[in-house]
Amino acid sequence: MANKKEKLLSDFPPITTDEWVAKITADLKGAPFDKKLVWRTPEGFDLYPFYRMEDIEGLNTAKNLPAQFPYVRSTRMDNEWTVRQDLVVEDLSEANIKALDLLQRGVTALGFKLKRDQTTVEALEKLLKDIVPEAVELHFSCCQSVVVKLAKALAEYLSAKSQDPAACRGSINYNPFKKQLVRGVVKEDWATTAKEILLAVEPIPGFRVLHIDAYLLADAGAYITQQLGFALAWGQQLLDTLSDEGYSIDTLGRRIQFNFGVGTNYFMEIAKFRAARWLWAEIVGAYGDQYKGDAAKIYMHAISTTWNKTLYDSYVNLLRTQTETMSASLGGVNSITVLPFDGIYQQPDEFSERIARNQQLLLKEECNFDKVIDPSAGSYYIEHLTNSIATEGWKLFLSVIEDGGFCKQANEGKVQAAVNASNAKRHEAVARRKESLLGTNQFPNFTELVAGKVAQTEEKSAGKHGCGCGGCNSTIEALSFSRAASDFEDLRLSTERSGKTPTVFMLTIGNLAMRLARSQFSSNFFACAGYKLIDNLGFETVEEGVDAAMKAGADIVCLCSSDDEYATYAIPAYRYLNGRAEFVVAGAPACMPELQEAGIKDYVNVKSNVLEVLQDFNKRLGINA
Repeated sequence: MANKKEKLLSDFPPITTDEWVAKITADLKGAPFDKKLVWRTPEGFDLYPFYRMEDIEGLNTAKNLPAQFPYVRSTRMDNEWTVRQDLVVEDLSEANIKALDLLQRGVTALGFKLKRDQTTVEALEKLLKDIVPEAVELHFSCCQSVVVKLAKALAEYLSAKSQDPAACRGSINYNPFKKQLVRGVVKEDWATTAKEILLAVEPIPGFRVLHIDAYLLADAGAYITQQLGFALAWGQQLLDTLSDEGYSIDTLGRRIQFNFGVGTNYFMEIAKFRAARWLWAEIVGAYGDQYKGDAAKIYMHAISTTWNKTLYDSYVNLLRTQTETMSASLGGVNSITVLPFDGIYQQPDEFSERIARNQQLLLKEECNFDKVIDPSAGSYYIEHLTNSIATEGWKLFLSVIEDGGFCKQANEGKVQAAVNASNAKRHEAVARRKESLLGTNQFPNFTELVAGKVAQTEEKSAGKHGCGCGGCNSTIEALSFSRAASDFEDLRLSTERSGKTPTVFMLTIGNLAMRLARSQFSSNFFACAGYKLIDNLGFETVEEGVDAAMKAGADIVCLCSSDDEYATYAIPAYRYLNGRAEFVVAGAPACMPELQEAGIKDYVNVKSNVLEVLQDFNKRLGINA
């Protein structure tokens, strides 16, 4: 018996998908399955509440092995990634000291953001003193007007200082379309600069210099499929244009780097990286079967996005960056930068930088994420996501190509307009709490004050440009880097800076369960504006409740009861209050027409635009934006 092999649960009869749906529909008490449990994503495809083996039948992604074309699972036979931290270089010697310290703290890739006058061999000698270039990845970014100068200086420095320049690895960020995307400036002749930088780095073949900064799209609020589709079209533009200039696909494949932003949509982000490997391999492989090897292996760097980071309750940013880091590592990227949680409102301090590093190190050293290749492979859900994201991303890719390519669309502002439209939709979703930001539009801490933080330093913007190179007058639409939380933060800052904090009094009465539920909902609602909240256990009469509210100095009285009881309580409470404070009903009762006829105009419920309602209350209460 011990040697007998039996299938688990073999005694139970198989159950079909139709039977599962029938059972679920019965539990829904006849409500339509498709309307209640099928979710239409903003990316344009449906997600179901459960998946089965039949859902991945016929999908080639589920049959691929790691390091096998088209590389859905991985481009390599391990899941190692480099832990990268970027330094804004003010003083070369100080940056060198800090870089050496970081190498002792687990960092395996250093990123340097250089000024225009720091792109010389002499500057690099100071910056990289005592750093062994073969032992650590070195990444550089600077103003695009001096990127060729930096490339020449780095090649000269490494040729002189390194025992084997070909063994050095890293990147120089040349983004041909940064001016169009970030500053709205048309740039036509980018290929000349690309050829100059490719020539300059010939002595250091391990450096990737043609960058696809898709993270800019993510920071501007692009949906996942937009980031993927536009990134692929961007890469296609580089291949087509530069191969026409005489460069081989092999050479270009070794020089291209994709810099993706990664958000907190955990499983979809994992699937995005899988889809990116797959589709890029198909694009490169289309140039010929001889390019289905190393040239078709995408190099992906992941950066935690700024789109969803918040000023209030900023420690929640740690939760966001942790799931983002997990998605990137499980998705099989080559390197990761975790931005410090306080980076959107101040220069990160030693504590926040250490935590950001350790978020990656924990996944490596304690969770062993680097020991398993593509653990999500075979998951019915993630395989379905991978194919769905790839399908929608490919549609966008083809539409860009058919319209003349990425450069044309960027120069005409079409890429920017499409992403900005998504930004606006997502801001609307945040305003209505269809997209949640913990601590900002959901469960905020109304006692938190941050005006002092903002006063000490200007809030960072991805669109800033202070290199002094000139020529930055916008002629086309640029990306908007307005974060998801920015409108709510402006709202709360207005309250905070006004010097007066409105008080909201919960007049709870009637049905115990409903009054508690609605007082909690309403407290959460008004806390988003930083108002002071006074909740209660309940009152016997509305007169008693109103008297207590006036004694507490309430600016807003929010009636919390059941829909049926509002017909009894709402109008007497409103009339007894008699304009001494704003009056709000929590919910959307059937008797609303009668209440409105009596003069009650304010209601808060799950369909409310939280932002607009609170902005209106700020105006009524004399708080200027």
